[in-house]
Amino acid sequence: MDQLARLLPYVWRYRTKVLWSIVFAILVAGLWAATLSLTFLVVKVMLPGQSLEKYVATEIQTAESEIARHENALDELERKLSETPQDSRKSLLRRQDRVRGDISLVSRRMVTFLWIQRHVMIWVPADPFHSYSVVLGLLLLATALKGIFSFVQDMLVGSVVELASLSLRKDCFRHALKLDFQTLSLRGSADVMSRFTNDLAIVSDGLSLMAGKIVREPLKALACVIAALYVSWQLTLLSMVFVPLMVAVFHRYGKLLKRASHQMMERMSRIYKSLEETLSGLKVVIAYNGQRRHRQRFHLESKEYYRRAMKVTQIDALTGPTTELFGTLAVCLSLLPGAFLVLRHEDSIWGIKLASEPLEIGQLTVLYAFLAGVLDPVRKLTAVYTKLKRSFAATERIFELLDWQPLLRQIDNPVPLPRHRQAIQFKKVSFKYATLDRIGDRPAALTDVTLRVAAGEVVVIVGENGSGKSTLVNLLPRYCDPDLGSVLIDGIDIRNVRLRELRSQIGIVTQETFLFDDTIYENIRYGKPDATPEEIHAAAVKAHVPQLFDQLPEGFATRVGSRGNQLSGGQRQRVALARALLSDPSILLLDEATSAVDAQSEFMIHECLGEFVKGRTVFLITHSVTPQILKFATRIVIMEQGQLLAAGPHDELLRTCPDYHRLYRAQTAQNADYSTDWRIDAPENEQASAPSTQVIEPPHLLRFPPNQYATPEDQLSDDYRAIQ
Repeated sequence: MDQLARLLPYVWRYRTKVLWSIVFAILVAGLWAATLSLTFLVVKVMLPGQSLEKYVATEIQTAESEIARHENALDELERKLSETPQDSRKSLLRRQDRVRGDISLVSRRMVTFLWIQRHVMIWVPADPFHSYSVVLGLLLLATALKGIFSFVQDMLVGSVVELASLSLRKDCFRHALKLDFQTLSLRGSADVMSRFTNDLAIVSDGLSLMAGKIVREPLKALACVIAALYVSWQLTLLSMVFVPLMVAVFHRYGKLLKRASHQMMERMSRIYKSLEETLSGLKVVIAYNGQRRHRQRFHLESKEYYRRAMKVTQIDALTGPTTELFGTLAVCLSLLPGAFLVLRHEDSIWGIKLASEPLEIGQLTVLYAFLAGVLDPVRKLTAVYTKLKRSFAATERIFELLDWQPLLRQIDNPVPLPRHRQAIQFKKVSFKYATLDRIGDRPAALTDVTLRVAAGEVVVIVGENGSGKSTLVNLLPRYCDPDLGSVLIDGIDIRNVRLRELRSQIGIVTQETFLFDDTIYENIRYGKPDATPEEIHAAAVKAHVPQLFDQLPEGFATRVGSRGNQLSGGQRQRVALARALLSDPSILLLDEATSAVDAQSEFMIHECLGEFVKGRTVFLITHSVTPQILKFATRIVIMEQGQLLAAGPHDELLRTCPDYHRLYRAQTAQNADYSTDWRIDAPENEQASAPSTQVIEPPHLLRFPPNQYATPEDQLSDDYRAIQ
């Protein structure tokens, strides 16, 4: 119910339409009871062959005679009371009250028939057949009006549901965008997508039911109950004996159904995950003939979903027979005594008064019609019971998403951050990736890293996979915050700065470049939405994007496809670089930005960077320190197992850091032509008598040893890397 209370405000925003839908639902309920009440006219009046006018006149005469009889009985009771001692009048007084009640009841009935005689019968034909035709015409008219009102109500409800779902979807998306990278990574894109699609669709179905049938059908049942109470309130109340038991049974069904629905939707999330991984890694699946393995995995997930879904179906299948059984018991419990009263011409059973007067067959028939009219809405409600409970379970999952709290916090009073001009400092930074639970806690990705980078420096960060290179750089735009230590820009802790202001100074190009399904022009403009066409063109020229237009005749208007799949890796990198250049950042982060480009493209990009990095602080993550990079790099930073191993100029590190020396030699040898001499320029302090041709170990033996402390950054899915 708490989730329902949170869902209602989304509906209440459109309360005018909701109130009008309730009005039309009330009209539908009234017409439903009215059409059933025509059963009485057919059974009581039309079938015996008398006219409506004669029937009304007879009822008035009968009421007058009953009133006269009751008044005589009342006079007789008053006479007896006057002759009876004061202490023996209790039974007479009770009889007197009962007779007065009978007089009041008959008087109201007579007044009703007098009103009908004066205002209605003047429009009713005297001929019985014509009267019957009028009754059928009224039935047809009432049914048509009921259909129109039901249509209008459904349209109003549909509008409210779509608007409420739209608001809820927008709030979910807005909240998801407020979450940080690490929080979304923990949850997984498949789970988030399942909540946005499957769960929201189920919630919309539930809203349609709650605003439609859940309002209209109970009103129809209530109208029939009121009419049945008017016919015989005693027998009607008798039919409700099983209602508490029915409520208890369905409450139990509801708890089981909600739990089963929740598990079923979790399994649907796993199916989404299987689809996402298979389609995202389709090249790998095809290359390694993994189709069968993925089919088996998808089959297992689908089979598990089937098992959960069958639990829901099983409970759903029980609701219909249960409702029918309880409904039949309720009708029998009222009609059996009613039949006894009609056939025996009695008004009580075992001394219990069940009617003010002996019932007639017409009254019993219309009572049955009204009770059946109650049973039909209840049956329809139980038919949607499963959907309603599934909707409640989906609502919980939706609001779970809205309750997710980001691991990244922003302070209430951020300090301004002027354009970076001094230095960036990492002070004793330690960081460990979070987990959804503490079981199997991950090792530290960074441990006590201290580094100062002056404004305008170009720092090249090297190290083996999982050494913490990307994690260190990801602290700058606050994809995550350090557990210990701090990151400062010009002496200001970035946790005290507004995120938008911080990230506006940072340009990022990642190894796995993500482009939006739009034109090249719009993808470049994404870096600065208010940029002029001239600025966009200038950034593209710097990144050598126009040189691609020989293969892309549409030029800037070329659509790049989903995630840029219509472009090659190198083409995507150039567009991404142009996007970063356009934003004119004071800090530039390049994470393997040239890993997917050919040698010529890499040379041009490095040439472009050589001009662009002037006056900017640049962090360049790479596995290969090339001569082109060394032309504009000021320092090399070496990371190993989450720690800063060494930092300094290239020449100095070659002299003082054996690990860097081995790494650089391996890279140089790997890039060299194996048909020529493998010569490495020796540092000044090495022996001058080194042979002109130096045999070195194969590159794979010169790499860093395997790292058992791989960070989660190497395991993140493509989608979440793309968020960067």
